[in-house]
Amino acid sequence: MIELFSADTPNGKKIGIMLEEIGLEYKVTKIDITKGEQFNPDFRKISPFSKIPVIIDHDNNKETIFESGAILMYLGEKSGKFYDENERLKINQWLMAQMGYVGPMIGQHHQFHHYNSGKSEFGEERYFKITRAIYKDLDERLEVSKFLAGPNYSIADIATWPWIARHEWHDIGLKNFKNLSRWYLEISDREAVIKGYDFMKRGEVIPKP
Repeated sequence: MIELFSADTPNGKKIGIMLEEIGLEYKVTKIDITKGEQFNPDFRKISPFSKIPVIIDHDNNKETIFESGAILMYLGEKSGKFYDENERLKINQWLMAQMGYVGPMIGQHHQFHHYNSGKSEFGEERYFKITRAIYKDLDERLEVSKFLAGPNYSIADIATWPWIARHEWHDIGLKNFKNLSRWYLEISDREAVIKGYDFMKRGEVIPKP
């Protein structure tokens, strides 16, 4: 059984979706980051940077894994799904692009544009432009590839999709990006994605473009 320590964020949703996709038994332990629970000493024992998500694999000597990308790789290897050995070079590149660029930049856009609008004109403009560029870059990639790493759905898509799922916060217009919208909607229709998006059981519905 996998125990998922998380909050309802794009990085948390990645793991909820992956666990639903691979069909492993799991339970969710909520970490309320609005109350600072990520800084509790017990949680810091399994998350050295006080970040979510983290998993404990109770079927593997209670192995603990932090960092969402590392968790996806671990679960892909454990299940043999969505992390094909023959495609790993490309999968890893697109996964690292999400971890190092797509997620952090869109996350900053959320901070300046959604949560703290009006506090920094520079920050709002900078991260709006970067997020719009990310949409364009992903759209161009998906014009020539069905999924990010190639013809098959992979952990690279699972990692990236939840960030685009907050498109209503971005005010960029997902529907203006034909290929990105096609990819987003195709993934949105997957049963495991629908369930994993609502892994905190709040009745959340995936927003359409």
